[in-house]
Amino acid sequence: MLNKTNFKIYKTPVLYALLSILLYSLFAYDLVRTDFSKLLLLYSGLFFLFYKLMQNHKVNFNLLLIFAAIFRITFLFAIPNLSQDFYRFIWDGRLLMEGLNPYLYTPESFIQNNQFPIAQAQELYQGMGTLNGSHFTNYPPIKQFIFAVAAFISGKSIIGSAIVFRVFIIAADFGTLYFGKKLLEKLNISVNKIFWYILNPFIIIELTGSLHFEGVMVFFLVWSLYVLYVGKWKLAAAIFGLSVSTKLIPLLLLPLFFQWFINRKDSNSKPFGFKNLIGFYSIVAIIIILLFAPFFSSEFLNNYSKTVGLWFSNFEFNASIYYIAREIGYLLTGYNQIGIIGKFIPVIVILFAIAFTFIRNNRTMPNLICSMVLLIAIYYFVSTTIHPWYLTTLLALSIFTNYKFPLIWSFAIVLSYFAYANSDYSENLWIIGLEYLLVYVVFAWDIFFQVPNSQKSLVDS
Repeated sequence: MLNKTNFKIYKTPVLYALLSILLYSLFAYDLVRTDFSKLLLLYSGLFFLFYKLMQNHKVNFNLLLIFAAIFRITFLFAIPNLSQDFYRFIWDGRLLMEGLNPYLYTPESFIQNNQFPIAQAQELYQGMGTLNGSHFTNYPPIKQFIFAVAAFISGKSIIGSAIVFRVFIIAADFGTLYFGKKLLEKLNISVNKIFWYILNPFIIIELTGSLHFEGVMVFFLVWSLYVLYVGKWKLAAAIFGLSVSTKLIPLLLLPLFFQWFINRKDSNSKPFGFKNLIGFYSIVAIIIILLFAPFFSSEFLNNYSKTVGLWFSNFEFNASIYYIAREIGYLLTGYNQIGIIGKFIPVIVILFAIAFTFIRNNRTMPNLICSMVLLIAIYYFVSTTIHPWYLTTLLALSIFTNYKFPLIWSFAIVLSYFAYANSDYSENLWIIGLEYLLVYVVFAWDIFFQVPNSQKSLVDS
């Protein structure tokens, strides 16, 4: 029953929510990504309202939960306006329903030969763009399964496929909320911190809005970490394998589990030990192999490895340290050295992974997750391509730490969309520089001042 007291309590957050719904509606149904001024205005407004909700009303868990659901439902019937990738998702799913292996064919190979193996082939090819359509798919099998389910349910409806995708993505977000809350409770951290992820406009727009499946991968990852913490390492390994089979980025984190297994003890005070560590890795590998097995062939291996390699040697977008290295290369040689620089990026990341595995203390879950955040951040800092939705994993894991730079980055990343305001998609390096200036300043504060001196804040609300 709504009485005067309740009205005073809920008046302000409900007003913030109604304004958010209005801005999300404009974002979903009345925005084109070339209109950067409008995009920035809407995004900034949503972040302001999000911050006010978290600042003053974060203790009202159930109310924020309702808002998180409503904000996502607002996008239900929208066609993504910031990303074209979902057209390729639909293509792959329909190809699977026709009994064709999506890893063996590019959309371009069909269209150029006037072959239309699926319904609306021409429309989907035009929607995804020639860059996407000219490369082999790199989406792992869990995503391919979702694509196929959408194709089966929606038939020839593009908006129908988008709705099915959204149902999976929204379900994954609330799965992350469920297991994230349980893990926060186990770590004696305020459960309300989960809303810095679930209610974040970046997450709602890039996942529910733009139909990126990083949220599904994060769901499996957070679930796996929770199960591992409560001692069920075999189940945790299987779920971790599902996470990798949704998006490959968790592979980077596997070495970091070394100290956890070597030093961790089970309920009977017996060390997990090296043997169980090998068992953990083996289960992860078995799950990945089993899920990829239906698509396996020598041609698949060749196509998939080449496609993954393109992210290090061909594509450039919203980079930071790489752009500095590229300019140095131009000064020294007069041309783009991405082919050479790109080869060093995996080496740098592997060296940091080894260092974090043996030098950092990863014996507790908070410390282990801190290492994960730092390792992923370093990978992104040196990468040639950072699309906005890549930050999903970084932001999700940061909820269990004191690090603030992923949250700041989730706002600053909107600046990368300025490139789409130009007909040739050219980037303004001053704007990219502003984005990373904000990120690196907060990153430095986190590393050298904030986190080392405030471990007790892990339990702060």
